[in-house]
Amino acid sequence: MDFIERLNESVNTVPNLPLKCFLGYLPPKDEAFVLFPLAGGRVVEEFFDGTKDQELNFEFAMKSKDQQKISNTLWLVQNYLEELSEIASSDGSFDFDSISITNKPFINQLDETGIYVFLVDIKAKITTYPKGENK
Repeated sequence: MDFIERLNESVNTVPNLPLKCFLGYLPPKDEAFVLFPLAGGRVVEEFFDGTKDQELNFEFAMKSKDQQKISNTLWLVQNYLEELSEIASSDGSFDFDSISITNKPFINQLDETGIYVFLVDIKAKITTYPKGENK
């Protein structure tokens, strides 16, 4: 299933995004913007043909010494996601239903070197198909 990849591509189309978003966890460098899955996803309903309605949790994380840059970036992304109505699978493995923001941008960490980490948490509702057998 290619949902997280399509979500990441979609976010990277946001105009004036100061940093490109990558899949994975925050690297040790001073500045990064990433997307990764969180625990707690679940199958809401499973059908006889193997199709599943699912709720999946994801987190956007950004770190930088520039707190304003982080805030601006994450609010841009959060506003974009609230209006997002379509994400298309490239392999037919899912249909997009909706995204809800479960935690708006918030500070998570400030380390001794002055690097801030802020997070945004989302829940995606999608329908998945066995082996990409969409419709």
